[in-house]
Amino acid sequence: MDYEKELNQLKSNLEKARNLKYKAEARLEQLNHQQQEIIKELKELGINPEDLDEEIKRLNDEINQLFKEANALLPKDILENK
Repeated sequence: MDYEKELNQLKSNLEKARNLKYKAEARLEQLNHQQQEIIKELKELGINPEDLDEEIKRLNDEINQLFKEANALLPKDILENK
């Protein structure tokens, strides 16, 4: 067995692992910062992060209702004749 070659491989793998760790830590820090920014923006809009799913559902329902109202206001008889 070539111990020097094995040792060099271990060193190389250790360096790769360190680099991956540093990249992962930097990415985690970036994601945490983005999360804090999003939470801040939500609070500025008056929405609690815990209520986000409910707010999205409410907005989807409102959009669907507005589409129904807009379609009801279109003159169907004129559009069908064209």
